[in-house]
Amino acid sequence: MRVVIGEDQALMREGLALLIEQDGSEVVGRAADAPDLLRKVGAHRPDLVVADIRMPPRNADDGLRAALQIRAEHPEVAVLLLSQHVQRSYATELVEQGTVGVGYLLKQRVADVASFTADLRRIAAGGCVLDPEVVATMMARPRRDDLLDRLTPRQLEVLALMAEGRSNVAIAERLTLTTKAVARHVSHVYDTLNLELAEEDHRRVLAVVRYLSR
Repeated sequence: MRVVIGEDQALMREGLALLIEQDGSEVVGRAADAPDLLRKVGAHRPDLVVADIRMPPRNADDGLRAALQIRAEHPEVAVLLLSQHVQRSYATELVEQGTVGVGYLLKQRVADVASFTADLRRIAAGGCVLDPEVVATMMARPRRDDLLDRLTPRQLEVLALMAEGRSNVAIAERLTLTTKAVARHVSHVYDTLNLELAEEDHRRVLAVVRYLSR
């Protein structure tokens, strides 16, 4: 796996590079600001970009803006955004472009090296990984009177874990259910949200996008 890192803090940038390389991947570019990140991605065409949301030159959401541009111009490149704090709007904006090969994690997750590197591989393989705190924040929001209100508490739990990028097997382990029970809950979620099976649509992705956009 070839990776480009976008992080303005040198210590964090080099620490990420060390973890990624120790996991067997290659860091092909390092950028300290958003314009350089775009240049490095254009030059190296990596498999994955790992970037901080807040980067120079504005030290605002420059990393997010760069990530959205990367996903528009290079859809084959997976993107993981890191943030110091939970920003629900950032996560929503990111996944609105699609949930294939995308992730949003708090920086504190890097400390769990095994989990972090596993998430990197999952995102690079086309998965979607969202920080549990982001999902919890979304679940705590007052909901409009829509189809999501018709889901049972257990179905909402399953959908929240789907939004984190968890497989049915992982959800079963987390909730102490059988995989068949999880599959039934997932099927009920699809039915409740009126997500009909179609060749061009992935219902799991559509359910997650509906959940995050509420």
